[in-house]
Amino acid sequence: MSHSFNLDKFLGKVAVVTGASAGIGKSIAESLVKQGLVVAALARRLDRLQQISTNLKGEKGKLVPYECDVSQKDQILSTFKKITSELGPIHILVNNAGLSRVTSMISGDIDKWKLTIDTNLLAVAICTKEAIASMKSKNLKGHIININSVAGHTIIDYPALNVYCATKHGLKAMTETMRLEINSEKLPIKITSISPGYVKTEFTEAFMGKEQTLPELSDRPGLESEDITNAVLYVLSTPEHVNVRELIVSVQGALI
Repeated sequence: MSHSFNLDKFLGKVAVVTGASAGIGKSIAESLVKQGLVVAALARRLDRLQQISTNLKGEKGKLVPYECDVSQKDQILSTFKKITSELGPIHILVNNAGLSRVTSMISGDIDKWKLTIDTNLLAVAICTKEAIASMKSKNLKGHIININSVAGHTIIDYPALNVYCATKHGLKAMTETMRLEINSEKLPIKITSISPGYVKTEFTEAFMGKEQTLPELSDRPGLESEDITNAVLYVLSTPEHVNVRELIVSVQGALI
């Protein structure tokens, strides 16, 4: 269910959403298009993005697909160059792309650790650096939103998560470090961390594989992607003097 949020100040402006082909990212991208924004949608699966773009024809804004694997530094840099030259300066960045791969810490797969760290932490730093450079060049009142997790606030007792909780704790620290730097430069840019609890998306399937799911998740209530989208729309709709620094969203009654 969507609520009414006033995003008129961003009408026709450019928003970048990473991991936009499914789940939370897809929901956020679609809602921003309906609010009248031009959404640069990033994901590895270009065909999915193109389908979403087609489905949104006739809405107030538009979705422009960009194939980009955010675990690859060069792809991020070239994609952001393309976005700013093709669409204009960036007003909003939603760092949504995130993943985890099953392994352990004690006898773990180093490549799986590296992919998780590169995607969940390094990509956010690079995307944010590029977006802020664009905002600064035009002195824009921009907004950065990092989709974190309850795993950024508590260590979940599930060994297969390996470095995932560490990356999300790191993201919490990095978001606050960015906020302090933005403040010290007196930039008119807001930055928000949104930490969902369990959301029913493809994330778990991508993590565990189609045949397996976490037993503790199979029959437990979860949030919908739209619940997180509504949180995003809320923080974007706040007046100029308000910056929501941190928002934790979980299912009523749930531990995480």
